[in-house]
Amino acid sequence: MTGIGWFAAIIIGALAGWIAEKIMKTDHSLILNIILGILGAVVFNFILMTIFGSTLGGWIGQLFVGVVGACLLIALGQMIKKRG
Repeated sequence: MTGIGWFAAIIIGALAGWIAEKIMKTDHSLILNIILGILGAVVFNFILMTIFGSTLGGWIGQLFVGVVGACLLIALGQMIKKRG
């Protein structure tokens, strides 16, 4: 998560993971929500940097990026779970 500290990344990651959990209609723990939110933000920031050469900044921008990235990770996990 660009431009924010670790404490803010944990808070935004938890919110992003929780929002993604509600959007994707899944049920995860707080720790998994934090992990999904932070990893989702890292993944989607990488995608945005690769495609556009820029990413969204600030709390709101990173919350959006975290939610989208966490939704992608949840969808990927569900696809892998169905195949196995």
